Amino acid sequence: MATDAAAAAKFQNPADFRPDFHPEKISSTTSYDGLHFWQYMISGSIAGLVEHMAMFPVDTVKTHMQAIGSCPIKSVSVTHVLNSLIKSEGPAALYRGIAAMALGAGPAHAVHFSFYEVCKKHLSRDNPNSSIAHAVSGVCATVASDAVFTPMDMVKQRLQLGSDSVYKGVWDCVKRVVREEGFGAFYASYRTTVLMNAPFTAVYFTIYEAAKKGLMEISPDSVNDERWVVHATAGAAAGALAAAVTTPLDVVKTQLQCQGVCGCDRFKSGSIGDVIRAILQKDGYRGLMRGWIPRMLFHSPAAAISWSTYEASKSFFHKLNSNSNSDNVT
Repeated sequence: MATDAAAAAKFQNPADFRPDFHPEKISSTTSYDGLHFWQYMISGSIAGLVEHMAMFPVDTVKTHMQAIGSCPIKSVSVTHVLNSLIKSEGPAALYRGIAAMALGAGPAHAVHFSFYEVCKKHLSRDNPNSSIAHAVSGVCATVASDAVFTPMDMVKQRLQLGSDSVYKGVWDCVKRVVREEGFGAFYASYRTTVLMNAPFTAVYFTIYEAAKKGLMEISPDSVNDERWVVHATAGAAAGALAAAVTTPLDVVKTQLQCQGVCGCDRFKSGSIGDVIRAILQKDGYRGLMRGWIPRMLFHSPAAAISWSTYEASKSFFHKLNSNSNSDNVT
């Protein structure tokens, strides 16, 4: 009993908990927010799967727009690519590669959200609203999750571009890449991905936390930290701006991951500079912004879907833990 009382006293700071959560019910096995580490991972995994499955057709359109072939090509619009895919291969073409996405997105988002929560806990201990702590936490989470997601992201993009005659499926693509290009091909874009996602995530989480705080200040009586609309609105704003800023590096990443597929060039080195020079030579500066519209169309609602799903999953675990602790007390 003395131990429980001491633990409860230690966590009396309101900033450490959500308004509807009771500190005295938290056991020593839970985190600062009242959840186990594995519960963060499950919540993040669910959020990632829902987000990517809902927005996958938009991602397919973006990949086709960014995959510049061996010759200069005219600028194409979102509707042009969408109509072309549906007319030539049917609606199923928009979902080619979704299995690879599922295999990568679930584990990667589990790592991402759990790392973010843990890093935010330690870095913002004295100042829960620290933008720097949120940005650094997001970058740390990105570096870890990209190591998990990059191989399947490469497989996903190759499947998105190629018809059934190119790759028969996920495992056929994996086996052929290993046999023809070596294991390193799965991480050819990792450096670019980290360099892209680090600033993306820094901008994303900074704007997300700031927007969430701003929404609560505008109407504190009707809007609180637990309402999904707060997370959805803040996430959408953060996703749109971060996506626009980092589009050039996303084009470079697509080029590196889709080398040799459907006319895409092969590069002697994985140098970001070499890829950028090749893009500029063939398509000018506009080539670096290919796919920025579907990229924003993807990340804005995707961020809203991801955060609202994540917070809903966390809320479920909060209630589950609360009920479990109540049963233990009685």
